[in-house]
Amino acid sequence: MAGRYAGALFELARDEKAVDSVKKDLESFDALIAESPDLNRLVRSPVFGVDDQLKAISAILAKAQITGLAANFLRVITTNRRLFALREIIRGYRALVAKYKGEVSAQITVAEKLSDANLDALKGALKSVTGGKDIDLDVKIDPAIIGGLIVKVGSRMVDSSLRTKLNSIKFAMKEAR
Repeated sequence: MAGRYAGALFELARDEKAVDSVKKDLESFDALIAESPDLNRLVRSPVFGVDDQLKAISAILAKAQITGLAANFLRVITTNRRLFALREIIRGYRALVAKYKGEVSAQITVAEKLSDANLDALKGALKSVTGGKDIDLDVKIDPAIIGGLIVKVGSRMVDSSLRTKLNSIKFAMKEAR
């Protein structure tokens, strides 16, 4: 379902030549969801009615200055009771944009927010691995990995998280008994 919505939005954005502006607006809204537990609850919870969600989403869109196609799309999925799938829709839209532009999409999971210098270094390293293609980073923050990072590019995944390393040590110690 999320893929169909992402595809429909991409087609509309491409027809209106607004692919980049819609991506920017959706990423801004996604960042707001990631930062606010209350907004995340509003988006994910079926407890809130359509009218309440629509009022809240409209107020947030106005405050965040998100307008045009992205704002209309967010209102439509709210009305259709599909707001719970928004983050997956945004991920699907980003993947479609990356494919359209010939970019490689990479999902990065880190324990805490990366600095701009670290993001640039990561992009550079991934660019060299992918044969010089532009990289579209989708960074998620998950404190549960403790430290390090998990990188997924296409079907390849590198997990250098501290949690994984600790689990492998724990397993090795159990085997040694």
